Amino acid sequence: MKNSNIKRSFNRSLAAIAVGACLAASPMTFADNVSGSIYGKAIQGKSVTIKNPATGFKRVVVVGEDGRFNFSKLPTGKYTVDNGVDTRNILVAIGKGSNVDFTEVSEIISIVGNSLVSIDTTSVESTSVFTAEQIDLLPVARDLTSVALLAPGATAGDSGLGNGNTASFGGSSIAENGYFINGFDVTNIRNFTSFADLPYDAVSQQQVRTGGYGAEYGRSLGGVVSLVTKRGSNEWKFGGSIESTPASFREDGKDVTSRDPDLEYSNRYSSFRSANEFDSLSYNAYASGAIVEDKLFFFGLFEGQDDESNTFGKQTSETMKDDSPMYLLKLDWNISDDHLLEMTYIDNEETQEFTSYSNPEGMYYTGTHGEAADPYEITKGGDVTIVNYTGFLTDDFSVSVLWGNMTNELETRNPDIGPGAECELVFDRRETPSSSQSIGCWGIAQGQSTVPEAGIASDTDERDSLRLGAEWILGEHTLRVGYDQEKFTSTKRGTTFTGGEYWRWHVAQDVDGAGGQSVNGAFVTAGEEYIRHRESNTGSASYEVENTAFYIEDTWQVTDEWMVYLGLRSEGFENRNGDGDSFVKSDSELAPRLGFSWDMDGDGNKKLFGTAGRYFMPIAANTNIRAAGTEWSYEEYFYVDSADENPITAAPDKVGDAIGTRNSNGDEKAPDSRTVAATNLKPMHQDEFILGYQQQVDDWILGAKAIYREVKDGMDDYCSHQPFIDYATDNGYNDFDYKSMAGCMMMNPGNDFSIALDLNNDGNYEVESVPEEYFGLEKYKRTYKALEFTFEKPFADGWFLQGSYTLAKSEGNSEGYVNSTLEQEDAGLTQDIDNALFQHGAYGALPNDRRHTFKAFGAYQVNDEISVSVNFSLQSGRPRNCVGFIPLDELRDELGVDAGGLANYGASSFYCGGVLGNRGDQGRTPWVKNVDLGLTYKPEYVDGLTVKVNVRNAFNFQEVTEYNETGDVGSASSRLPNPNYTTPVNYQAPRRITLTARYSF
Repeated sequence: MKNSNIKRSFNRSLAAIAVGACLAASPMTFADNVSGSIYGKAIQGKSVTIKNPATGFKRVVVVGEDGRFNFSKLPTGKYTVDNGVDTRNILVAIGKGSNVDFTEVSEIISIVGNSLVSIDTTSVESTSVFTAEQIDLLPVARDLTSVALLAPGATAGDSGLGNGNTASFGGSSIAENGYFINGFDVTNIRNFTSFADLPYDAVSQQQVRTGGYGAEYGRSLGGVVSLVTKRGSNEWKFGGSIESTPASFREDGKDVTSRDPDLEYSNRYSSFRSANEFDSLSYNAYASGAIVEDKLFFFGLFEGQDDESNTFGKQTSETMKDDSPMYLLKLDWNISDDHLLEMTYIDNEETQEFTSYSNPEGMYYTGTHGEAADPYEITKGGDVTIVNYTGFLTDDFSVSVLWGNMTNELETRNPDIGPGAECELVFDRRETPSSSQSIGCWGIAQGQSTVPEAGIASDTDERDSLRLGAEWILGEHTLRVGYDQEKFTSTKRGTTFTGGEYWRWHVAQDVDGAGGQSVNGAFVTAGEEYIRHRESNTGSASYEVENTAFYIEDTWQVTDEWMVYLGLRSEGFENRNGDGDSFVKSDSELAPRLGFSWDMDGDGNKKLFGTAGRYFMPIAANTNIRAAGTEWSYEEYFYVDSADENPITAAPDKVGDAIGTRNSNGDEKAPDSRTVAATNLKPMHQDEFILGYQQQVDDWILGAKAIYREVKDGMDDYCSHQPFIDYATDNGYNDFDYKSMAGCMMMNPGNDFSIALDLNNDGNYEVESVPEEYFGLEKYKRTYKALEFTFEKPFADGWFLQGSYTLAKSEGNSEGYVNSTLEQEDAGLTQDIDNALFQHGAYGALPNDRRHTFKAFGAYQVNDEISVSVNFSLQSGRPRNCVGFIPLDELRDELGVDAGGLANYGASSFYCGGVLGNRGDQGRTPWVKNVDLGLTYKPEYVDGLTVKVNVRNAFNFQEVTEYNETGDVGSASSRLPNPNYTTPVNYQAPRRITLTARYSF
């Protein structure tokens, strides 16, 4: 008996995996991101009953005159569908409509008791769905991004952005996606690069929308990733798991040796990784069941961890320990078969403990810890609360209400001020002109370069959201309307340099045989000492973003073979400064969505489908903080003598004559809200067109799809003022003071700039339209063109396989809400259009451009106990650039007042060594190949036990994924060639082995 139970259990898992494989990468009907549907045909007047055996939830409808029936907004899970004569078993997946035809014997794929139509001819969306059983079997990391990257058109983002594990969909930046848990938007819109975490073993299904999604969805230009968590049933179940990736099972990282011939042993590495160690251990326990049978259900999962990392640098090292727990609680109340209520609570607070160490004097890259400094903690995270109601008021009319709240504390140091915070921030380049060495008494070991404003709470984000929806099935039409409103509040704690100041020592170099070098517009003789001095401050405040949307859509089954989708979404956006004054407001941005599906032969074996739509992106709260808040800095240069170096702080006790003039950026006062953004500002939006085809060939489902995306009216901040001075002068306003303007202003590049100006310098602001030719900016450009080819073989004969090939081209003059080349994640405030000079040479292949991407994953059942799995990818490289400082010496007169501000920028233009290049003109990184392998063992003698081994990057491929693209070092006012330009920066993650044991009963 035990052996047969094991076999049934194993087959049930593979059945769910196979269903997931059929759902993945297939277009779906327009549905929400928390439920699915069952629809089909039956004899007119007959009753059709669907039931979830696990919860007792049941609904009955009478087949209409057209011979059709539809059950919408069903909680995900397994259902029986019964017409009184025949019974079908169906898996309802998130966002999926499952077809059941009782009028004829249709060709279906029967999968160990579960059936589904091979091609959904009523669908148009581009969606992939992955079930928990499928994810358990495949050798992929158990996190949202790793699973999302299985979808066609998904590309890993730059490791320097977000938490280093992000995804780009369809050529978008990593900051243009939406993330949902149980229908609630958990995207952090401070910068759109993060989202609320949860214990991933609590996930039941993950859906990845990569294009063509309906009017219910907005506020994203890339992809929409939705998670549905597990829920309780009438049967009480318990279990847990433990997963370990020990340091001894990881290959060492690769070091990179500096190319600077002048560097001594103490500075020989530009990247040192070989001594780093990472130990990861996670464990969880869960319980689920019925508090009241058929009525009230409970699911709870607790996850613990015991992670430790030891990282080593030149002079310092660090240990990080994290044993923070995380948990999820879920209640499902079937008030009746017509009224359902769900409540979800997630706690994801996290505390990391850090200890920093300093090597003994004269010891470098030791790979061991030296003298310990005082330990400190980093806290982050918060909680998520979701309440979701669904009411089936009649067979044809249903309503839904969702309320959600999310709180999140950004990384906060405790104690917030460490040792050395009273000392100035000091660096030294006298012996190493191309790289800075930390000196003095500031918190070098702990890396604390800034200190927060005293008496102010830490940075936090909070989202409150309400979503209302209704669905009415009216004959051949399924009408849906909805409204949602969200309020996002971000607090920002001001910062300044430790000790209030920044100093960097230099010795002038002989550049190009000139006998010296240019420093801040002046010539300094080789061998002379000089110093760079900076101050930088940000203010404290609280900021609000409010977004609203109304949508209406009609899914119209025109004939048995033709379905047409018509949708319209109206978006509203409002951003407020620290005083609550609105500086950006847009009430009604219309986003039409269209789609069609044609069942070409009428038998469900061939389908042609297409979509066209417009999608808007809101303005990040980061814009409120940086553009509408207080932020200012300046730099200046002086002659100096090393004899005046303070023996404790290493800052100079006195300085000599100034070199050039002071370069300032920003203002100590918050800007007038009327001056922060163009009054004719249009939110960033994108038009998308998709045409696709699917066909079933024997046991295989093959697909092809053409995709075109184009960003319209992209927006970013503009941080230059000379054009406004020129406009005022040309129009006779001789008293205009550009300091009455904000430091940076939101605009649509390439358009006329309408903004409030105090042209008479009398305190009266009036809106002026400054013609676009004053700014020299090109229109925002980004296009994505792709051909996707997919294949999938549902589980049969002991194996399944699924994959895709994408031929894509992403090009333009701006990546989007982030800048991967500079690893700048200031959403909506990149430096791309701060001045027209940053657009010079900017058009070309964008950082997320990957011309060729192959993906394949699947599993093979060796016997009733053992299965093997594989995840393979092969991808062409990313474009490479040479970025450097704007040549201020040559352009200072032309730039006017903007020269001082631009002197504060890093090496971030396509001027490299003073010569203009072009985006992507330095070739590409190598092709990256990866093979992950998995082995799963379910011993027949221990019912409920699963043991698994995953080997990621099994062949330890170590291709370069990123090169040093910085051609200049120093500063815009004191530029030198970078000897480490083109050296590797990052490689593929080395091979590591993960061991997992799961037990359920």
